[in-house]
Amino acid sequence: MTAASSAHVAAVDWGTSNMRIWLLDADGGVVSERRSDDGMAKAGEKGFGAVLEAHLAAMHAPADIPVVVCGMAGARQGWVDAGYLSLPAPIAGFAKQAVKGPGIGRDVRILPGLSQETPPDVMRGEETQIAGAASLGRGRHLVCMPGTHSKWVEVADGSVTAFRTAMTGELFALLAASSILRHSIGASPAQPAPDDETFGVWLDRALHHPEALTSLLFRIRATGLLGELSPRDAAAALSGLLIGSEIAAAQPAGDPKRRVVLVASGALGSLYDAALRRAGHAVEPVDADAAVRAGLFAAARALFFDGGPA
Repeated sequence: MTAASSAHVAAVDWGTSNMRIWLLDADGGVVSERRSDDGMAKAGEKGFGAVLEAHLAAMHAPADIPVVVCGMAGARQGWVDAGYLSLPAPIAGFAKQAVKGPGIGRDVRILPGLSQETPPDVMRGEETQIAGAASLGRGRHLVCMPGTHSKWVEVADGSVTAFRTAMTGELFALLAASSILRHSIGASPAQPAPDDETFGVWLDRALHHPEALTSLLFRIRATGLLGELSPRDAAAALSGLLIGSEIAAAQPAGDPKRRVVLVASGALGSLYDAALRRAGHAVEPVDADAAVRAGLFAAARALFFDGGPA
């Protein structure tokens, strides 16, 4: 009897560039895990069903195991358009609008994203992390989800009521690789440590003067030309400016020091934790990997095991 034979469901977080698959047991525990660069772009060329079946076979998953998927497999350019749920969206109801994955023999359900009309915004994948963050029960919560496109989410009494997206990670990559700042930062920018002094100084500048972001960005170049910033420090300065501007824009008017639920993992999570605390916020960390697994398992229970649709 293999470990995989105890799996009750396969849970898939399918991103633009990467995918992660977990085989989960009846209690949501991890039986097996697999990570791949078969994100939406590659899977679109190979065929989503074929890619999924190949990975499940490599994990020795049972032939009849059901699969629940979140992320870009449900995008318009993905496997099938799973649509969006409009706000306010009860967290407990996310799975109800899941759609079937076509062209595959096993039962695959793809979860929808969330959309907001005013101001226009969308998310896909992060809603499942929200569903898996156990602390988001009654009351109001402000959730920060850093990444290529960071999300700031308002949750009230178990429903997502509003959110905003900040292109912080993508802006860093574009500015570091394609703007004049590339001459200051170099070819391989390093992510600063949470206690990096340069990161903290430039973070403070953005927190106190977010309206001056474009001028402060050029100041990185000028300071480097005058010999006061090494390439490593220039990268730390850029991180500080962009993350500081993101936090400043997300701080609620009249309540600027709210507790923030930080859904993140790894070095980026540590960096945002330090930045939020420096900005005066109390922080409640939630591991993003654990949250997405928990959210996928909750959806699987609703879909497959708790009297969900056949």
